[in-house]
Amino acid sequence: MKRLILALILFFAAVALSPVLIGEKGYILVAMGDYTIESTVVTALIAIIILFISLLITLKLLRGGLSLSFSAWHKIRFSGQRRALRNFQKGIAAYVLGDNKQAEHLLVKSADSIPFTETAYLMAANAANLQGLPDNTKHYLQQINGDQLDVKETGLESVLITIKLLLNHQEFSSARTLIDKYHKFIGHDDRLLALELDLSLIEQRFFYVVEQLNKAQKSKHFTQQQINSWQQAAFSGAFHQKITKESQQALNNYWNNLPRKVKQEETVLLAYCQVLAANRINKPLTDILLPTVKKGANDKFIYAIRQLPLTQVDALIQAVQKHLHHDAKNAKWLTALAHLSAMDQQWEMAEKAFNARLHLEQPVDTLDLTTFAHVLEQLNRPEQAISALKKAISISDVDNTLKISG
Repeated sequence: MKRLILALILFFAAVALSPVLIGEKGYILVAMGDYTIESTVVTALIAIIILFISLLITLKLLRGGLSLSFSAWHKIRFSGQRRALRNFQKGIAAYVLGDNKQAEHLLVKSADSIPFTETAYLMAANAANLQGLPDNTKHYLQQINGDQLDVKETGLESVLITIKLLLNHQEFSSARTLIDKYHKFIGHDDRLLALELDLSLIEQRFFYVVEQLNKAQKSKHFTQQQINSWQQAAFSGAFHQKITKESQQALNNYWNNLPRKVKQEETVLLAYCQVLAANRINKPLTDILLPTVKKGANDKFIYAIRQLPLTQVDALIQAVQKHLHHDAKNAKWLTALAHLSAMDQQWEMAEKAFNARLHLEQPVDTLDLTTFAHVLEQLNRPEQAISALKKAISISDVDNTLKISG
């Protein structure tokens, strides 16, 4: 506005001074080929000023019009992206509220038009997974290239979710590729270590898992139950591979070379006993079990012995009987005697031990009752055997109900 006022002042000043200047006429001659233009200096100055003012007014008008047109164009151009962002936000809200079907629909609809493409597809994949739609889940995971998962932008969580979903749907090769790509983060994030251990067990890389268990045991992130689960699977697999792919001597050497602290781990010890019993390697098995039973092993260890396919148990039965001489109503030792006698086909001894055990107040489990039914069947008592099986089925149904409700 100030420029326009200044231009007008200059114009009127030129008009006012023009009569004075006309007395001293100066001429301007412009020649262009066959054409000539002749004008006075005053006329030329006035024309230039008028042209300048017209240009200023035109630019002023055009600038407002251009601003308006650019704003309208911007609204049209980015309307789809704004709509996609709204769908993305609605999809997140539906996901939080547990409406997985609506969440999947909105997140997929918005995925390709927003900056958070991989996040949208990941959440859609998990929503589909929660609905039990494996084909949809796999399709959404395929939309996410490993190169898209930028840890700096989305954090390691996006990688972890992707790997978990791949494992759930048995896409083990893709999961391995992704873990190997981000392997350097295993030392910094225990969640990735857990996925590495789970996948390695699936791949039967048991010896590698045994080596990595030391890291897991030092972490405060894992529960003892989770550590025990990895230990049992890793050492059972390692022991089995040693004896099947190499030899009994290789298994024995591997066991002897393990650190003493590791061999004293109950989970590891039971895994070794399981392999020995399955392959009927009786002497080393007795050498391990007998001292432990004589010392008075804990309930968990004694109950675990019930599941071993033992064949030579005379020494173990004698050790258990010595404990019962001091405490004839001990549930742990009665259970051990009943199962060991059944393994040795001493049916009457097993029946007496089971009856004594059932008269105690401590509850029995399904394995006790099914073994007792087998003993009664061998003693030609079918009605009692059926009754024991019915109790076992009843306990099993209660346990399943508790698991479902839990």
